[in-house]
Amino acid sequence: MGSAELSIIGLPGVPEVRAGDSVGKWIAAAIQEKDIGIHPGDILVVAQKIVSKAEGRVVRLDRVKPSELARSWAAAHGRDPRLIEVVLGQTRRIVRMEQGHLIVENHQGFVCANAGVDSSNVDDGTVLLLPEDCDRSTRQIRDELVREFAVPLAVILSDTFGRPWRQGLVNVALGVAGLVPLLDYRGSRDSSGRLLNTTVVAVADELASAAELVMGKTSRVPVALIRGFDYNASGGSGQAMIRPAAEDLFR
Repeated sequence: MGSAELSIIGLPGVPEVRAGDSVGKWIAAAIQEKDIGIHPGDILVVAQKIVSKAEGRVVRLDRVKPSELARSWAAAHGRDPRLIEVVLGQTRRIVRMEQGHLIVENHQGFVCANAGVDSSNVDDGTVLLLPEDCDRSTRQIRDELVREFAVPLAVILSDTFGRPWRQGLVNVALGVAGLVPLLDYRGSRDSSGRLLNTTVVAVADELASAAELVMGKTSRVPVALIRGFDYNASGGSGQAMIRPAAEDLFR
C-alpha cells in the first residue's frame, strides 16, 4: 500500500445541493464536465456538508427551545442558546465545556467541537448536522458512482476537525467505503529490522487531509479525486477509526 506518485484533482461544478438531491449524480456530472473520466482504484473525497444538505440535515434555530443548561452556558460565554441546544441534542457525552468551547462525543462516536454542528455556508438562522450515519451515506454515494462508471473505486466522506496539542484544522474521514482506512504495520519490521508493535497509520484521514488542499473552505470545490494511490479495497468504514473506550487514555 502507498504510492510513489499520486494526483489530487479538485472537482468544481457541483451546484448548490438541496434536500433530496443525489450527491452521486452531481459528482458524476462534475467528473464528466472535467473530462477526466474514472479509473479503477480512484478515490473520491466528498465534503460532508453537501451530503448533509442532500439528506435534509438542516435545523431552523427559530424552532429550537433551549434547555436551562443551554441557556445558562450560552449566557456565560456569549453563545446562542438555540445553537447550544442543537449541539446537546447531538451529544452522547460532554467531554469539555470551558472558555466558550463545547467539545463532545456525538451519537456516532466522533469527538469534536459542537458535535459537528455547523453554521457556515448555510442560510441565516439555520445550522447543519452531520449525516445520521456517515458510513451508510458514503456507501450510498459509492454505490451510485460504481453503477454510473462500472469501475471499482472508493469514497471518503470528510469534515474538518481541530486537534488536541496541535494548532490548525485538518480534514478527517467520517465515512469510508471501498477502502480499508487503517494501515496496520504491527508484526512487520522496520528498515533496521526492529519489530513494529504499535504502528497503525490512519490512511483515510491522510487522504482526506491531502484532498482538502484542493477543496479549500471557500472555493466551492466540495469533491476531490485522488488517483494513483494503492490501497486495500477489501472493505472499510469510518467507525473503524474511532478509538475504543478501553484504549482511550484521555477519557
